[in-house]
Amino acid sequence: MHNPPVPFHFSSRTPADLEPNRITLARAAHPPAYDLTDSNPTRCGIPYPEDLLRPLADPAGLAYRPDPRGLVEARRAVSAEYARQGAAVPVERLVLTASTSEAYALLFKLLCEPGEAVLVGVPSYPLFDHLARVEGVRTEPYHLDPDQGWRLDLHELAAAPADTRAVVVVHPNNPTGSYLDPGDAAALQALCAARGWALVVDEVFLDFPLAEGGQRARSLAGSATCLTFALGGLSKSVGLPQLKLGWIAASGPEDVVAPALERLEYLADTFLSVATPVQLAAAELLARGATVRAAIRTRCRSNLTVLREVVGRCPALEVLPPGGGWSAVLRFPAVVDEEELAVELLERDGVAVQPGFFFDFPRDGHLVLSLLPESATFREGAARLGAHLGRLG
Repeated sequence: MHNPPVPFHFSSRTPADLEPNRITLARAAHPPAYDLTDSNPTRCGIPYPEDLLRPLADPAGLAYRPDPRGLVEARRAVSAEYARQGAAVPVERLVLTASTSEAYALLFKLLCEPGEAVLVGVPSYPLFDHLARVEGVRTEPYHLDPDQGWRLDLHELAAAPADTRAVVVVHPNNPTGSYLDPGDAAALQALCAARGWALVVDEVFLDFPLAEGGQRARSLAGSATCLTFALGGLSKSVGLPQLKLGWIAASGPEDVVAPALERLEYLADTFLSVATPVQLAAAELLARGATVRAAIRTRCRSNLTVLREVVGRCPALEVLPPGGGWSAVLRFPAVVDEEELAVELLERDGVAVQPGFFFDFPRDGHLVLSLLPESATFREGAARLGAHLGRLG
């Protein structure tokens, strides 16, 4: 007799249900002519210098010189980038990664035992739950108050579970575009120091203020109050997600930051994931990336103006004021389900948007739009969206 086969077991780090959701199925059946969700700058007609990638051909890339923290010349370039932004980050306080996602993975490994918690603000980008899950870490939400400009509630943070190890802040937030209030930042740093928590600050959108003439908000890199990890990368700062170069800038009290960096080096040495050619090219890419950043800012500001013009003709609609980033949040009368609305827009109008529940908005009646699509696509998509939503109010 043969025993029946034992069912194969997969780790709980991956979801049991990987079936596509209703909106994904609707997109497949009705490919949108006006995709207002596209946040890939390389697909959105952003002008890049034709020879921007030339430094990747440096013959020095033929030699493999692994350094767990990243090649020193690349870290010097990142340090200079922080200096441009008004933050002092020594080369020895930097660790290079293949992406911001990998930076999170390394930090969760560094800071948390399996099952321990990191605090993540909501609304926020849904990737955090996936990143934490695959590292065996738990996310606990803290809520950003929509009636107070998406400020955090320090009392809620102070009541966090005892096994909390870190607080994640996105500055400016994705998708709300809200910056961390300076007073809240100081209070949060003091709370982290008192509780022994690390502060992880995702600053990938910090170079993209949305107000014309708007000043860039202050980076938290180099903060000394608590153990702080500021994250950045080429994906946003130069609009080159395909080159896979991110970084972690560590700061804080010396008796904590020094052993943290030693352990980060140990973790990074396990993978050595950052390619040599992109590290050698980093200085030139960052220097010449200013033109790409300017083009992205121009595109996002222009499309935001268009969206406001459309919404201005529909009294029931509101564009929530963003400070920075590549997204806009549109509030509409919650008389129709967000998912139902997103599917209707795909099927009837050829317009793709993201529903607010993807980002854990506290109330129904929100849509999230990327501000990156080409101007003609965005204008027509926004017009169709406005006409559809105008019938709701």
